[in-house]
Amino acid sequence: MTEQQVAEEAARAAAAVLHRYRSGPRQVQHKGRVDLVTELDRACEDAIRAVLNRHTPDLPILGEEGGGAEHRATRWVVDPVDGTTNLVHGFPYYCVSIGLEVDGQSTVGVICDVPRDVMYAGTRGRGATADGETMRVSSCRSLDAALLGTGFAYDRRERAEDYLRPFHAFMIRARGLRRAGAAALDLAQLAAGHLDGFWEFNLKRWDCAAGRLLVEEAGGRFTELSGAPVGAGLVLNPLATNGWLHDDMLAILEHTT
Repeated sequence: MTEQQVAEEAARAAAAVLHRYRSGPRQVQHKGRVDLVTELDRACEDAIRAVLNRHTPDLPILGEEGGGAEHRATRWVVDPVDGTTNLVHGFPYYCVSIGLEVDGQSTVGVICDVPRDVMYAGTRGRGATADGETMRVSSCRSLDAALLGTGFAYDRRERAEDYLRPFHAFMIRARGLRRAGAAALDLAQLAAGHLDGFWEFNLKRWDCAAGRLLVEEAGGRFTELSGAPVGAGLVLNPLATNGWLHDDMLAILEHTT
């Protein structure tokens, strides 16, 4: 079994947990002022860890809920439910995200869109697929024709102006903006060509590990908002695009951040 197949099996195990509780979570707690966690987040991560530990016992795991291998260069990186707030409210936009990093580089990415039952998956050098069909980023070359995605970090109440400056700039330049509330799934949509660009502040590595792989394998570009390569830290400020729009978006971000 390949590592991608292992990740897909683990994602399906978590999706099965969510499907068993279609009425939603019963226990909702706050990790911060607006950051939620539920019993389903924990149950999904337990299901994922069980699969990963069974098939790849020598690979450590960094999970959003259970922590783990924060300082390891080779590890699974797991977000058991990206879009927990959407899940709590019954808004059908959330996913399971599992990435594998080897020596700090994303090598496998799997994102399961649970409400739509779509599996996005890829392996470095072998492309990216949606339910087995090859994905390619869009060919959009102008911000005026672009549909962009973004999100607002959990400290948005304290830093609203910082986040609204680039939002305003892109709002008047792009064809449209979407803020759907699940960064990993946004990145999968970009890889599939449905979004043309995406930016966000203060994401965690588990939000991006799988999506970065999918974007790059689908022909896109993924950097920090500054244009620098992605570092080894836990917090990322990502800009992901189809490649054609990257420099234009970097120029706007340079003047608004």
